[in-house]
Amino acid sequence: MIFESTPTVIGHRGYGSGDLTPPGARTPVAENTLPSMLAAVEAGLSWIEIDVTRTADDDLVLRHDPTTSGGDHVVDLAATATGLPRLTDVFDALPPDVAVDVDVKTVLEDAVDAPSRRTGALLLPVLKREAKRRRLLVTSFDPSLLTFLRDELPRVPLGLLTWLRFPLWHAVPAAAGLGLDAVGVHTASCGIDHPDTRLRPLDHCVDVAHKAGLETVVWCPTAETAPNYAAAGFDAMVVNDTPGVLAAL
Repeated sequence: MIFESTPTVIGHRGYGSGDLTPPGARTPVAENTLPSMLAAVEAGLSWIEIDVTRTADDDLVLRHDPTTSGGDHVVDLAATATGLPRLTDVFDALPPDVAVDVDVKTVLEDAVDAPSRRTGALLLPVLKREAKRRRLLVTSFDPSLLTFLRDELPRVPLGLLTWLRFPLWHAVPAAAGLGLDAVGVHTASCGIDHPDTRLRPLDHCVDVAHKAGLETVVWCPTAETAPNYAAAGFDAMVVNDTPGVLAAL
């Protein structure tokens, strides 16, 4: 079991995606930064989600987009030149009772670089260390990264992410076939009111996932729609409106 309570609320990129101002704060906190992580913990979350990508000098930093705010590709820059938080520094600053969903953004260069320099290989020692002191979930859109970690780190749960034209009803059998532990879907890909009525209802997809041994995660539900996803049986929600979703549930 990955999540102790259902549904578990996970802070998206910390407190939420974008620059958000927590209640009682004077200034906004930027996503994928330590202040955002600590704001999520202060709001009562026991899980946070972070985005991780690698740099030119084989370090790992927190960033969702492949480019920096200045437009440079993260993978082309040294970690210090990106101005982004290093993954190990963020882990070191977080209390060990905070669980982390590590969303790994692999890069095109992983297809041709030496195996020791690929994102998964660089991430492996960090995960081995962190798995000894906190709960983890590693998620990615990249099956090659997940199967690498599955073989190298069998005790850390792994989840396949899915998006738009590869929706939940495709991802469930794919994740089960890969021997993973979870499957994640965006609300835009497979929402409560998804227009493709030829396919099974969302609660049926979640039920099949559970029967296949997969826990289910939905990301970006609003405070208004979160109860519907809870009713559909999702095990966890990655949210932007942390206080709103907590209140709604």
